[in-house]
Amino acid sequence: MTTYGTIPTSSSSAPANLEFISRAKERIKSGFAERRPWKLMLDIRSIRLPSGFPDALSRVRTNLSFFRTNYAMVFLFILFLSLLWHPISLIVFIVMMAAWLFLYFLRDEPLAVFGRTIDDRVVLVVMAVLTIVFLLLTHATVNILVAILIGAVVVVLHAAMRKTEDLPADEEAAVTRGLMGSVGSPSS
Repeated sequence: MTTYGTIPTSSSSAPANLEFISRAKERIKSGFAERRPWKLMLDIRSIRLPSGFPDALSRVRTNLSFFRTNYAMVFLFILFLSLLWHPISLIVFIVMMAAWLFLYFLRDEPLAVFGRTIDDRVVLVVMAVLTIVFLLLTHATVNILVAILIGAVVVVLHAAMRKTEDLPADEEAAVTRGLMGSVGSPSS
């Protein structure tokens, strides 16, 4: 039987692979859309000493919530730099980065386990703990602990020093924190 002149319809995995790649590209774009602009985060005019400890705590809470994805990226970059001279640790880190990408940065919808929706903060903490534990198993303990300490200091220092008054109003987040009555209600 000849099939000259017919248009083949492929049931191979090539279209599925292309669809997966295009979905992955869209997930990368939407995942990094949650990241706040670096220009906003690193605006030098927004760096001021807090007036006191309560102000510093308030800034840390607000900035950690607002720049959560940026801070995670900074923390992971510092950890990556500390592992450049430990190849096995670097391989484990790259594998964990893939897990970070798919479980935290690139998700389209909330993570659900056994029918229960898992909050992003829980995913962030669990992924951070797993990354640290797996890296500690590679015997690069001193490098990892120093990187964690440096990353924590950098993130908390920035969060405490960055003013929050000039951050764009995120009405949805303000409602969940109880700062506004409801979206669209007039504020006094």
